[in-house]
Amino acid sequence: MGSKASGINAAMKLKKRRKESRKLYKWYGKKLGLKVKSDPLEGSSQAKGIVLEKVQREAKQPNSAMRKCARVQLVKNGKQITAFLPGDGATKLVDEHDEVVVECIGGKMGRSKGDIPGVRWQVIKVNDQSLNALRRGKIEKARK
Repeated sequence: MGSKASGINAAMKLKKRRKESRKLYKWYGKKLGLKVKSDPLEGSSQAKGIVLEKVQREAKQPNSAMRKCARVQLVKNGKQITAFLPGDGATKLVDEHDEVVVECIGGKMGRSKGDIPGVRWQVIKVNDQSLNALRRGKIEKARK
């Protein structure tokens, strides 16, 4: 891009240039509130959901692993998301039709974290019991 337009009728061109440049600004989308509009959790930090199925996602290069995830349908708006099941053996503790609580993984600026493509949430509770405590064997899984 060359220098700015500076003629008599340059206003429209300058306005258009400014508009295009603003989209390159890091926080532009945040100012417009685009994250909250597209966010399935609708701005909240955590949400309840029902497990539809357990899936495995392939890790991005250079890693080669099958990351254990679950397809979750949110109770509040019926949207479906993929949530990561953190830790060793977490898959065994989560079954279909279980009620889970999901939260943001906490990667960079609401994007997916680490080597799991497109997964931005993780499961923290199963049937109102901490997944972490279940994994460590501190509590038994409740019968529904």
